[in-house]
Amino acid sequence: MDGGSILVVEDEPLILMDIEAALEEAGFAVTGMTSSESALTAFGAEPDTFKALVTDIRLGPGKSGWELAREIRAKKPALPIVYISGDSAEHWPSEGVPNSLMISKPFFMPQITTALASLLNDQQPGGNA
Repeated sequence: MDGGSILVVEDEPLILMDIEAALEEAGFAVTGMTSSESALTAFGAEPDTFKALVTDIRLGPGKSGWELAREIRAKKPALPIVYISGDSAEHWPSEGVPNSLMISKPFFMPQITTALASLLNDQQPGGNA
């Protein structure tokens, strides 16, 4: 039941490649996108193929990571969300969705895998005894 892909949204291609590589090395399947629009299209086509979202906050033109996460959560309320940002962490308490995590840039790649593992483990039936 732990199949599924991590949707990673980051508008900086080199950072996206680094995150994808780190998550794949940790054993996750990854779908990388460089915009909120492409992420919403991919998610909308097959929402059940995704088991978590990792998103930057500032994604260039279009929706922010905050807006992206809210739209995705409206369709899949329990989906784990990890936000990453170089300058928006202080807005997480008011802008972030419940049961999400924020990681500030610069970060070490293991922080993302640890955050995802924590959120995914919290989802497991009986895992919150």
